[in-house]
Amino acid sequence: MKYYILRRMVLLIPTALAVMTFVFLLVRVLPGDPAIAMLGGNASEEALKALREQLGLNLPLWKQYVLFLKDVVNLELGTSMITGASVLVMTERALVYTADLVLVSMVLSILIGIPLGLLTAVKRNSWIDYLGRLFALLGLSVPDFFLGILLILIFSVKLNLLPVIGGGGAETGMRLIHLILPSLTLGLIVAAFIMRMTRSTLLEVMGRQYIKVAHAKGVSERVVIYKHALRNALVSIVTVIGIYINILLGGTVLVETVFNRPGLGKLIVGAIMQRDYVVLQSVLMIFSLFVVLINLAMDITYRLIEPRIEYK
Repeated sequence: MKYYILRRMVLLIPTALAVMTFVFLLVRVLPGDPAIAMLGGNASEEALKALREQLGLNLPLWKQYVLFLKDVVNLELGTSMITGASVLVMTERALVYTADLVLVSMVLSILIGIPLGLLTAVKRNSWIDYLGRLFALLGLSVPDFFLGILLILIFSVKLNLLPVIGGGGAETGMRLIHLILPSLTLGLIVAAFIMRMTRSTLLEVMGRQYIKVAHAKGVSERVVIYKHALRNALVSIVTVIGIYINILLGGTVLVETVFNRPGLGKLIVGAIMQRDYVVLQSVLMIFSLFVVLINLAMDITYRLIEPRIEYK
């Protein structure tokens, strides 16, 4: 097990390097000029040229890349091209709100998706199964920004129960209250995907020969479902959870924009609008490294569930 984890962690190095290279190139192929974004379209060519030299945008691409890697290794993310604020401080503040949203949304989606998928598989073709499949269909069809606006209209505008926008500040209680609607928006959609995968995987597993043998031996339904069927379906379910955690990370961009939460998603939208290369590449890199670490966690979870799994 230790050797397996060590090999997976060693592979993080080339993966992380590839991610950083992709982010660096992606930011620089975006349309627009940061110097014009900072000084305006009426700025003189001399002023634009001086600003490009100050920001290092006049350097060859390979020199910019070397300086970028050097700053990443030294954990020096630089300062915003627009505001001059420390990117490290900006991302640290925003990361708290995004981490809260992702964690609560994922826990909510798992707590809803897996039990509902299990229940609809066991009660196949019953009214419970039909309601569960309707829930999955709605979750697959409704965009997260639309669901967020709908929840705001119902619980904030009509019922006046929950706050409309914001992150809640430093107070824990207010942060939790402001987290309810955004986490429901993401959690319900991801729960629909998890529920559908759990149901289909369990139905496929419960049709296998060893499940029929267990029933023939008189093993109780509870033991068959939880010990045999669910345990053997967990690898596929964990795979889906890992995939949709990554999708959920991307969904935070829209949800944080809709709810005006001061997270990484809102930060990245502002950086794109202002052509702030430094902030944009730093936030994209953080998102990408999250994906890499989530994939590592999923690989380790596979091995814990099924020790026979080997990485080749």
